[in-house]
Amino acid sequence: MSGHSKWANIKHKKGKVDAIRGKVTTKISREITIAVRMGGADLTGNMRLKLALQKARENNIPKENIQRAIQKGAGALEGHNYEEINYEGYGPGGVAIMVEAMTDNRNRTAADVRHLFSKYGGNLGETGCVSWMFKQKGVFVVEQEEIDEEELMLMTLDAGAEDVEVTEGEYEITCQPEDFEQVQEALDKNNIKTVVSRITMVPETTASLPGDESVKMMKLLEALEDLDDVQEVYTNFDMPDENEED
Repeated sequence: MSGHSKWANIKHKKGKVDAIRGKVTTKISREITIAVRMGGADLTGNMRLKLALQKARENNIPKENIQRAIQKGAGALEGHNYEEINYEGYGPGGVAIMVEAMTDNRNRTAADVRHLFSKYGGNLGETGCVSWMFKQKGVFVVEQEEIDEEELMLMTLDAGAEDVEVTEGEYEITCQPEDFEQVQEALDKNNIKTVVSRITMVPETTASLPGDESVKMMKLLEALEDLDDVQEVYTNFDMPDENEED
């Protein structure tokens, strides 16, 4: 495994697989639209829109798609009325899963999510059953070739970061959500490019699974993320290297 970073071992590793999936553009565009509807198209004071646009840049979303999503959010274009809904449950072996969805039909989405949990050996739980296992954190991933480790550590810790960890070819910086903008500004000021820059849910501890259950868990995560209504999936499952391509 690469280092001991919960983000690098779970979400970032999975994110490299997600990036080649066909629904990323649609999901990020939907997030931009919702962010504009909730907070307006002005980036000032709209952290959610800033994060959505950052995610769009990370995934090379075309500018025309971004502009169209902003226009939908501002009411210039017709679009669906989406609501946000979260689900919590357990995968094979009792590992924790949190699902963030945006839907125009909550009954359909709930049925789809419940079906997949059941199909792959998990079960949907009550609100709050696993969310206590996660903390909201700001996470930045920087390639090691960008900057010296000591220099990066001094810069980001001074800006409010909590920790800097070294993983395979990358640095992972974590901070409290309220310090996210300060750390981002410090990186931008020093022309440090980020591979990942977002506020996300990070598990406090991780859990491994034996072979068969691990394969089932990977299939469950992939199936959940394939659902049109699902925006994000968080888990404390520590993915083994040999299953990354399954």
